Amino acid sequence: MKHRIVILGAGYAGVYIAGNLARRLSAADVRITVVNAVPDFVERLRLHQLAAGRAVKPQRLEDVFAGTGIRLRVARVTAVDPERQVVAVADAEGGGELCYDTLVYALGSHGDVESVPGVAEYAFDVAARPSALRLRKRLDSLGGRGGGSVMVVGDGLTGIETATEIAEARTGLSVTLVARAELGSRLSARARGHLRRACDRLGVTVLEHASVEAVEASRVRFADGTALASDATVWTAGFAVSPIAAAAGLEVTEHGRIVVDRIMRSVSHPNVYAAGDSAYAIGDNGRPLPMSCASAGFTGGQAIHAIVGRLTGGKVAKTKLVYSYNHISLGRRDGILQLIDDEGQAKPAYVGGRKAARVKAAILRTSLWANSHPTFGAPKRRRRLAAVSDVRAGSVTA
Repeated sequence: MKHRIVILGAGYAGVYIAGNLARRLSAADVRITVVNAVPDFVERLRLHQLAAGRAVKPQRLEDVFAGTGIRLRVARVTAVDPERQVVAVADAEGGGELCYDTLVYALGSHGDVESVPGVAEYAFDVAARPSALRLRKRLDSLGGRGGGSVMVVGDGLTGIETATEIAEARTGLSVTLVARAELGSRLSARARGHLRRACDRLGVTVLEHASVEAVEASRVRFADGTALASDATVWTAGFAVSPIAAAAGLEVTEHGRIVVDRIMRSVSHPNVYAAGDSAYAIGDNGRPLPMSCASAGFTGGQAIHAIVGRLTGGKVAKTKLVYSYNHISLGRRDGILQLIDDEGQAKPAYVGGRKAARVKAAILRTSLWANSHPTFGAPKRRRRLAAVSDVRAGSVTA
C-alpha cells in the first residue's frame, strides 16, 4: 500500500511542500493529497493590493498541480485525530475523512478579530481573498463620496502596506494609520524617517501611541476616551491560528501554534509536521520565527528534508532557520528593505525608494512562479521509500 501524505493548506508553505515532495519521492510509493478550503492559490502578500483595487488574478490549484500526481481535495478541515491518523473535512457534498501516514499541517493564520469588541462585526481585513474583496467593494462605494475615511489599525508590515497602498490607489479617500507605539518601531531610525516621509507624501495621517478599545459601525473608540469617525476600519493588529491543532491534542503554544522540533516535527506526534504560520519553530538565533512568508519558506524547506529523509531512510539535512530582513512596500513605487541582525533587531542600514520597490516586486513574481511550477527541475529518478517497517517506526538520521 502506498504511503499516504496529507497536506493541510495550500498557501505558500503547503504548495511548496507538496510540489517538492512530488518531485523527490516516487509516485509508485507515495500518494500526496492536498486539502484546501478554496480552489485557488492565494497570493496573500498581495491581498492589500487587491483590496486597494489592483488586478490580482487567482491561480487555480488544479492547474498548479496538473501533471504532478498530487491530489487536490477542496474542502474545509474540521478536525484532526492523530491517534486514528485521520482528518475530518467538510465540503459541498458533506465531507468525510482522510486517512494519513504522514500529516503536514500548514493551515496558516487569519486575522485576529476576537481580541477587541466590534472587530468581527464591523472591521475589514486583508488576511484572505474574500475579506480583501469585501474591503475593495466597500472602498468602491466610498469612491463617489469624496472625503470618505479609512482607518487602518496596526502598524506592522501588513498595516503599513495596506495604508500606503490604499492612499496611493484611492486618492479621494482620507487614510489614517493607527500605531500602538512609535510608527515603524521595529525599523532602524533612518528607515523610520523614510516611512514617515512616505506617509506624508501619500497623505496618510499617523496616530501613534494609540490603543483601540472598540470598533463600531462608523467610528473607532480609543482607550483614552476619544473616538474617531471611520467609514471603513481595516484591522491588521495581529493574527491568530485555527484551534484545530489544540483540539486534536497536539502540543501547542498558548496561542495554538504547533510546537515543533528542529526538523519541523511535532514534539508530541512524530508523524505530524508543521510549517508556516501554524508552526512554533525556534530559529538559529534561539528566537521563535515570526509569522511571515519567509518563515514559511524556511520551515517548509526543513519539513521537506525531514519527510524525504525519514521515508527513504536517508540523512535529514538541516536548513537555515533565519529571519534576516523585513521588506515593506509603500505603494507601487516606494518601499523599505530593512536588514535584521542575529538578535532580531533592525540594523542601522536600509534600502529605500524605487530600488526596494523593484526588489519586492521581483520577490513576489519569483514566489508566484515557483509555486505555479511546483515540480520544475524534477529529477528523472525519484527516490523510493525505505522498508515499510522502518518508515512506520519513524527512523531518521539527523
